[in-house]
Amino acid sequence: MARTRAAVLRRTLLYTGLTVAAIVVLFPFFWMVVTAFKEPGQAFSQEILPSSPTLENFRRVLTDYGFARYFVNSVVVATSAALFATFFATMAGYVFAKKEFIGRDKVFGFLLASLMIPGMMYVVPQFAIINWLGWMNSYKAMIIPHLANVFGLFLMRQYMMTIPSELLEAAKIDGAGEWQVFRTIMVPLSIPIIATLFLLTFQFHWNNFLWQLIVTNVERLYTVPVGLAMFKSAHEELYTLKMAGSCISVLPIAALFFFAQRYFIEGMTMGALKG
Repeated sequence: MARTRAAVLRRTLLYTGLTVAAIVVLFPFFWMVVTAFKEPGQAFSQEILPSSPTLENFRRVLTDYGFARYFVNSVVVATSAALFATFFATMAGYVFAKKEFIGRDKVFGFLLASLMIPGMMYVVPQFAIINWLGWMNSYKAMIIPHLANVFGLFLMRQYMMTIPSELLEAAKIDGAGEWQVFRTIMVPLSIPIIATLFLLTFQFHWNNFLWQLIVTNVERLYTVPVGLAMFKSAHEELYTLKMAGSCISVLPIAALFFFAQRYFIEGMTMGALKG
């Protein structure tokens, strides 16, 4: 009986602590959303919920302040970069996981060692190359430099190593070519980790601020993080509009993870369970 009471008490304290922590973590997001629906000048009113919710703040930031264009730029950049980076990492992961060639492990180790170099170290040489190629103020400058994803290669390679090589050999015996084996066996069996890598890469490029700020200095190419930063610095007093812009920046990522969380969780755990 005493053990049962102690277990109930521990469970109650655990749930209470988790609830309090969740409230603390989610309250800034909650305040951002409700403030975005308040009328101008009511951001710091005593009412927590807006008495007269309005979509005017979203209309103004999308039409009057150019956030519709910023949103389109972010979608183009994040989606294109995530698709191509995931595709290249998937092919490279297949090669390093299932192919034998001279120096394979050494090359893979060298690539992994590059992860220890801080990302800021690449900014100057990447900028010099982009400037030399004449790609400044273009989608190419915003997308291409980040298509080589070593972390994605590592993620894909580790997952694909858990796929039995006998499946590939059986397909080749049946007459399947290299591309057919990759397309019909490796890719379908790797969908969870592919979706996970796509989500992580999309999130990185959607939130990427520094690089997009460096390679673009024209407003028509601003992404949402850059446009939001410029808007905040120019309109310090317009809190309701800033919160609306912040919602536009955050909600697509939140929605993407909400609808794809099953693939994300499965991709992050299945490889470990197989191993």
